[in-house]
Amino acid sequence: MLQENNVMGDFIKDLLQKGKREDGRKAMDYRSIEIKTNVMPNAEGSAEVNIGHTRVLAGVKVGLGTPMHDKPNEGNLMTAAELLPLASRYYEPGPPTPEAIEVARVIDRGIRAANVIDMEALFVEPEKVWEVFVDIYVLNYHGNLFDAGTLAATAALKSARMPKVEKNGEEFTVIREGALGKLKTKNIVTSCTFGKLFGSVVLDPDGNEESFMDARVTIASDENVVRAMQKGLGGSFSTKELDGLLDVSFEKSRSLRNIITNAAGE
Repeated sequence: MLQENNVMGDFIKDLLQKGKREDGRKAMDYRSIEIKTNVMPNAEGSAEVNIGHTRVLAGVKVGLGTPMHDKPNEGNLMTAAELLPLASRYYEPGPPTPEAIEVARVIDRGIRAANVIDMEALFVEPEKVWEVFVDIYVLNYHGNLFDAGTLAATAALKSARMPKVEKNGEEFTVIREGALGKLKTKNIVTSCTFGKLFGSVVLDPDGNEESFMDARVTIASDENVVRAMQKGLGGSFSTKELDGLLDVSFEKSRSLRNIITNAAGE
């Protein structure tokens, strides 16, 4: 295994030094991206995303709950990620791993910071609000779960239908069938993840490239503003490098937002 890693590392390093990548992309190119929405009929919203061979599924479920004490007039958002054992030989059954927790938190942070959901529209009555659950499942791993997960979660939210509620005395009945409106959203967020390996910086690192990364940064943005950033691994980026990556993230965000909008039927 060590010999295989050394051979692969030397191969990738040699390509990067020539300005190339294993799959023929340039440094700041994404792999092919595909999004399908409404792939889970029992969810309020869902989306399947393929970035190259990385495949992620997101499902949205909405239920009634109580608001947070510091936000009594807003609904709740909960995001979780599961790295299914079928997705990679390195994933195992059991409680959420630190990697899965990080994926969920980075995606959740971008959605919250960009105000993707109109949280005040989730208010039902005092002490009763809608709760939005976003569950992300990694079906096949080949790098860059952050961007794939953000695309899937955002597309699922943008295409989600909003249940209705009827109250009879103190009892609430949730209605999920019939003519339903869409979940009220206010924005679209995307993320761009960059990896640094062998002194080179690339966008959308695949699984082989991630094995040799020294540093990683994910930049979540909407049309005008950087909403969140997450630095990973022990290496670093220079100020000049980050300035350039911010420009790239805004440029790529435009096309990513269009892909989400088209997939969600807006």
